[in-house]
Amino acid sequence: MRRTVQPLLTRDPVTGGELLVTRLESPDTGIVIEGAFSLGWIGRLTPEQVRFVGVLLRNRGNLQRAAAELGVAYNTARNRMDEIVAALGGTREAPEVNRAEILERVQSGELTPEEGAALLRG
Repeated sequence: MRRTVQPLLTRDPVTGGELLVTRLESPDTGIVIEGAFSLGWIGRLTPEQVRFVGVLLRNRGNLQRAAAELGVAYNTARNRMDEIVAALGGTREAPEVNRAEILERVQSGELTPEEGAALLRG
């Protein structure tokens, strides 16, 4: 009998604290492994952030394509990426603005003129 599989919970829904995995089960063989397993870095992210990472990886790290797949602006995707970096202990650094590169990306259609203008403003 196949069970309905739910999305991965990464944080305690009541306190927001860490969750431990205590049981792993193979649906094919029925093998069960019990213990206390950490979710690792994934446990520091919200389910929405895990989904974003999946979309970003599926798009080979291309933030513009990930934004398009999610139906959000490039700047929104960039902000989500910054939030994930912070959740994983990285620092938010102000990206160096390369005017020529941004204009080239607008010219190629990778960025809309509005997104390019926002990046140029910083």
